[in-house]
Amino acid sequence: MPSEFVELIEKPVLLFAALLAGVLAGMALERLLSRRRRQAWRERNRSRWARERSEGDILSGLWVAPKPVSPPPKATDPADQLRIVMGANFTIQPLLNRSEVRVFKELDRMVIGCNPGWQVMAQVSLGEILRSTDADAYSCINSKRVDLLLVDENCLPRHALEYQGHAHHQGSAAARDAVKKEALRRAGVSYHEIVGGQTTPSELRRLVEKLVERPASTQ
Repeated sequence: MPSEFVELIEKPVLLFAALLAGVLAGMALERLLSRRRRQAWRERNRSRWARERSEGDILSGLWVAPKPVSPPPKATDPADQLRIVMGANFTIQPLLNRSEVRVFKELDRMVIGCNPGWQVMAQVSLGEILRSTDADAYSCINSKRVDLLLVDENCLPRHALEYQGHAHHQGSAAARDAVKKEALRRAGVSYHEIVGGQTTPSELRRLVEKLVERPASTQ
């Protein structure tokens, strides 16, 4: 028996180290060969994949179509918003249409005549005048608006008035109005409709006299 093997047998630590080194070397060689085999397989099939993609896979119709990519989220960083705004053009538009302007002016005159401390405000966001601890409920009304809002001398919302034009109740308008009406009712704000072509000036005056509280000195 060669003297080298005799020395290894007589020294178990050296024998174990030699066996471990052999195992590690074998594992490293196997990993290297496996990696090369995978690379060679990819190279052989790369041209075939490219040809199938260009010609179209005959089984493509059996696969579920991928979901559409959702649009990118809205920019929330002020710097990004400023960059986007600086690249756009803006123009003004009237707060109210012509019919609403006529009603607003007449209503404002009547309200001030009843109580100079009260005011009429236009296109008021419900999210600015209503609060709720229910986040889901608040999100339902946050972006909704009322056409006209009567506020008292302390700027507290008291009465909401909606101008209903000829095409107002098209689509889901009635359902949206129901949501606004219920939220306002629960907050203690009354809701009234002014119908274009039907509500007369005298009827509007009677409504204002009913809703607007007289100043304390005249009561």
